[in-house]
Amino acid sequence: HAVLTSVDRDDLKDGGASIWVMTVKAIRKQSPTTTMETLIPDFASKWDNLQKIIDVAPEIVSHNLETVRRLTKQVRIQAKYDRSLEVLFRLKKGGMKTKSGIMLGIGESEEEVIESMQDLRSVGTDILTLGQYLQPTLKHLPVNEFITPEKFDYYREKGLEMGFRFVESG
Repeated sequence: HAVLTSVDRDDLKDGGASIWVMTVKAIRKQSPTTTMETLIPDFASKWDNLQKIIDVAPEIVSHNLETVRRLTKQVRIQAKYDRSLEVLFRLKKGGMKTKSGIMLGIGESEEEVIESMQDLRSVGTDILTLGQYLQPTLKHLPVNEFITPEKFDYYREKGLEMGFRFVESG
């Protein structure tokens, strides 16, 4: 199993969609039994580029929500919360198994986390990951809270109750 990710390619007309397609096809040619998860950008709402990912059909397509609605502008400068939900909705509608992740400890409330989990389920997201945010540089937001293992367990149970097929929370 291979997980493929990249930086956003806003410098390319198709947002890098053709590179994703070529990469998936090359791996399948070289190693036909390798399953793949692609962690993709939102392609700035250019849905024809998203369709290229659907057409090449990786086993899992992941697009991270990253944080709760209220903190999106602070955490994800160019991204939009509802656009990310739309990406996941379109992927699901296209027959993909979908995955998304949320970082915790940035200042979100429990209610906001539950709301984001519900938002992800409302668009059919299959797999959820919840992890501790760690400040990558001094220019990034500081860690507001270290989430306890018990709280991560609580979110895992809530996610499974909501209908996620799998929840990795820790």
